[in-house]
Amino acid sequence: MKKDSFEVPSLVQMDPYLAPYTDIIRNRINAVNNRISEFTGGKKDFKKSAHGHLYFGVHKTKTHWVFREWAPNLIELFLIGEFNGWQRETKYAFKRMADNRDNWELKVPLKNIQHGQLYRLYISWAAGEGNRIPAWATRTVQDPDTKEFNAQIWFPDEPYEFKHSNPQVRTAPLVYEAHVGMAGEEPRVSTYEEFRINMLPRIVEAGYNTIQLMAVQEHPYYGSFGYHVSSYFAPSSRFGTPDELKRLVDEAHGLGLRIIMDIVHSHSVKNEIEGLSRYDGTYYQFFHEGHKGDHIYWDSRCFNYSKPEVQNFLLSNLRYWLEEFKFDGFRFDGVTSMLYLDHGMNRAFTNYSQYYDGNQDDDAMMYIGMANKLVHEINPFAITIAEEMSGMPGLALPVEQGGYGFDYRFAMGTPDYWIKIVKTLKDEEWNMDEMFHELNNRRMEEKTISYAESHDQAIVGDKTIIFRLADKAMYTDMHVAHGNLVIDRAIALHKMVRLVTISTAGNGYLNFMGNEFGHPEWVDFPREGNGWSYHYARRQWSLAFNKELRYHYMYNFDKAMTKLISSNKVLEDNIVYCVTVNNGDKIIAFKRAGLLFVFNFNATQSFPDYGLNVESGTYRIALSSDSSEFGGHNRVDSGIDYFSSSNLLKMYIPSRTALVFRKI
Repeated sequence: MKKDSFEVPSLVQMDPYLAPYTDIIRNRINAVNNRISEFTGGKKDFKKSAHGHLYFGVHKTKTHWVFREWAPNLIELFLIGEFNGWQRETKYAFKRMADNRDNWELKVPLKNIQHGQLYRLYISWAAGEGNRIPAWATRTVQDPDTKEFNAQIWFPDEPYEFKHSNPQVRTAPLVYEAHVGMAGEEPRVSTYEEFRINMLPRIVEAGYNTIQLMAVQEHPYYGSFGYHVSSYFAPSSRFGTPDELKRLVDEAHGLGLRIIMDIVHSHSVKNEIEGLSRYDGTYYQFFHEGHKGDHIYWDSRCFNYSKPEVQNFLLSNLRYWLEEFKFDGFRFDGVTSMLYLDHGMNRAFTNYSQYYDGNQDDDAMMYIGMANKLVHEINPFAITIAEEMSGMPGLALPVEQGGYGFDYRFAMGTPDYWIKIVKTLKDEEWNMDEMFHELNNRRMEEKTISYAESHDQAIVGDKTIIFRLADKAMYTDMHVAHGNLVIDRAIALHKMVRLVTISTAGNGYLNFMGNEFGHPEWVDFPREGNGWSYHYARRQWSLAFNKELRYHYMYNFDKAMTKLISSNKVLEDNIVYCVTVNNGDKIIAFKRAGLLFVFNFNATQSFPDYGLNVESGTYRIALSSDSSEFGGHNRVDSGIDYFSSSNLLKMYIPSRTALVFRKI
């Protein structure tokens, strides 16, 4: 019997090549909904069921501190801290709860413990004992001398009160990827307060509308860039207090900025005192047992997403950051690693069968669907972004359509493409057909965020685009009075690469802080190998504002570029209309959102009377990368009008120049 067409998931209707996998996709939709029903006990309010943070951890009543922990395998559990000399005492011993023997509870009179005091758990199980930082701790601090972490009671008498609401907008995200600790110029760890005061106005001026904040969740090793998380509910104390982070988010909202955070639910640090590993003496409480529980590539632990308690922990974590700190969504790290049993490592995904061949982690897939549905139930305007490199179909489609529920997926092939050609080819050898294809190679039914480079391309061992183009000349010839063809080429291509990336981007664009002005060198956190230096774990903002150096030219261009893109709603128009791609001339031209984008990647040849087939009318230059304010040579007169007669528009296109025309 022929199935009704409405039974076919929308994802398959959009992409008929997925037809052989219709049943798998349909079953996944049902599986997510069934898993949510199991999690909620059949109740309709999903959000209220993700309430672990409101139950576990430490809470303050009118008369007592109430501590609760989920730890099935323990024999004894004590609270130790500054209030009792870090000793195990009977009055600070937890008891198993009558209604659930896997849970433990302790009530302590308010007068016994003060705000700001440090504490830990001391656990014992059949095979051992030791210290643990509570899994649900909302504040942890590191001792500057011993480097050990402790939890801290954090219930200030006057908690921060938010003044601004979350922005309720759906504009295309221009994302400013930022790291609080390295956002200052001094060689040290910067703070939430310094970011709020110094960076928020700078981000607004630069034209970005969304901040993606890295390394928020507490992590023992600073150099992990925040991706080896230990305390999931604790904002990193190395940057300041929870209240200072709340004020940062609040003031970002006051400036009209959305602020999302990197969330790491794909794996967890192996540390046993600070982290979740062997939290109750077993390796399988939060994670898979055996080989499946170890991420051999990242030296970390892998969550068991099938367990309701783990689902509660992670889903409550999402709700906590959205409600307690008012974040506007998340960039989910390591989604590829979650989707595949082999974490997608060392595999080239070349055909659809590899997305449905049994190598998929069904429980992780269901968790991803649950997580996205929960986030959007809590805040319908929230943004969720998938960091995923396999190209899994439907990633940025609603679960009901056969997808995974993300709003956006990163176009991770774009920065890989740029680094490949910048590293291996002279720009005279760049292929325009390949470039245009790569920049537009995406699933049109899914929203994507493109970028030329993120933090990944800036870390030690790699190089940013500007540093690959200019190399050692950046140390000697960035002064405006110095003539250097290497620097001229580097700046010209830096501007063109960014403009062609943002103007062809699917529905959003991302920049890592400092790259907008061609920040020199790389990112390297303090470690033994560099003498624990902060020299490369900072951003040299003074370079961007020093008029005697050429960095300010790239900064000026980036601001003009983001203004042009946002004011013309370029990323809201999903269609890039190709006008011409001429590999011989090294010309790419296309239309989008009423603008005409023209790129001449030719290294030596300028075209004095180049003709393009566009509709008749009068055109005016809206942006020229060759303008002197952007470090160009002013070879184009932006004050004159261009006339298209019989659908032929002729123009002067200098070498290594991008022009944007507006039809008037």
